[in-house]
Amino acid sequence: MIGAAILLAGCAARETERPAAAVPVPPSFATPALSASSSYVADDQWWTGFGDARLAAFVDQAVNRNPQVGQAIGELRQANAQARIARADGLPQVSAAFNAARQRFNLAGAAPVDDLEGGGIPLPSGFTFNTFQVSADVSWELDLWGRIGSQTAAARADYLASAENLRGVRQSIAAEATRLYFTVAEARAQVSLAEATVRSVGEVTRQLRDRAAVGVASPSDRALADANFASVNGNLAQRRETLARTTRELEVLLREYPGGTLETAAFLPDLPPPPAAGVPADLLARRPDVAAAELALRAAGFRLTAAQRSFLPGLSLSGNIGTVGNSLDRLFAPGSLIWSIAGSVLQPIFQGGRLRAQVIQAEGARKQALEAYAEVALRALSEVEIALSVDRHLVDRERFALEAAVAAETAARVAFDRYREGIDPFIAVQESQQQALDSRGAYLSARRARLDNRINLHLALGGGFEEAPDVTLAETPK
Repeated sequence: MIGAAILLAGCAARETERPAAAVPVPPSFATPALSASSSYVADDQWWTGFGDARLAAFVDQAVNRNPQVGQAIGELRQANAQARIARADGLPQVSAAFNAARQRFNLAGAAPVDDLEGGGIPLPSGFTFNTFQVSADVSWELDLWGRIGSQTAAARADYLASAENLRGVRQSIAAEATRLYFTVAEARAQVSLAEATVRSVGEVTRQLRDRAAVGVASPSDRALADANFASVNGNLAQRRETLARTTRELEVLLREYPGGTLETAAFLPDLPPPPAAGVPADLLARRPDVAAAELALRAAGFRLTAAQRSFLPGLSLSGNIGTVGNSLDRLFAPGSLIWSIAGSVLQPIFQGGRLRAQVIQAEGARKQALEAYAEVALRALSEVEIALSVDRHLVDRERFALEAAVAAETAARVAFDRYREGIDPFIAVQESQQQALDSRGAYLSARRARLDNRINLHLALGGGFEEAPDVTLAETPK
């Protein structure tokens, strides 16, 4: 009977490990067909394609030191420990014990020794016993129906989902570090542009002041020049403020003191080629958030199975073997061996509806996990399509912004020459200089927008950190 029970338990445990039987994945999400993204696949270590060694070093520092990564590693360790705990519930539990006791029994009504007559044998007033015992206890709940196996499989799925969450956090941190790096680089370029504008406007203002001093320029033109010079200086201060703020944000992401001293590139890099060609039929498998949602769905299916099998009877075996003696030297003497073995069957009959409520709860959790998986899968497809679609518009935006900047800068030079010749008023110079500054700044923003969108595309395709995280987690039970 015991051998048959063990065989049934092993078969049931293997059955619960089949994910296909426990998790029905919607077929509409199994093989995505991306209309616009059919020629793209994700690249691992994609940030190195920008050709900036400092950027690569910052990304490596961020994904290893950021507090969010540390929290995800802590959650992964907890999930691993919980999976090992759940697995231990299906194994025999063995414990050893050593007991020592000394007991005194008094004999009520025994006559004192000096009251006895006739020289008979004196009766003792009580007895003292010493007991020493060494024993090993074994208990095992046989998993006849796979209930414990289903719970173990659910905990294992939770652990794998935590590993995917860690991979997703690392991908997000890498993308955020790259995005902030380019934001700081753009801020530096904007500051350099504003400083050049201040120098140019300052030279125009100096010349106009000299012309006004000899009566060639009007006082109103001088006032407009002074106002324009103050305006571009205010613009410079604003862009320096942006640089200081974004630099500190990047330092915090790198887990450094936000002192605003971090050095980055002072220009935006050229956009690298798009991801390598190929059909991303495994997009949903590459994305860590989709994989985590699918594993959560699997875990919910296993828990539903465990709840349904709670109605079936449970079989428990227990045994004990040891030795007992009244002294340590007799503890292992012949005849001191004791043992026992017992089995019990427990069939739930009435628990006030608790078991049925647990099944309903598990069914609701599984339905929630299924809808969450569908939502994550649709969002993943949408993010790829959006990134690819937006890129075409950003190309036009950058091209037109560059044309506008070149034309505005040419217009500013022409306007100043015409003012010196007395053809145009000074307000035309002021307006053209401001437009040139705004147009060149808009061009820098358009370039960074394309870089940000490329980062979004790599993140949407699930690129980066394809291998398991470097976290040592023991798998042997203890």
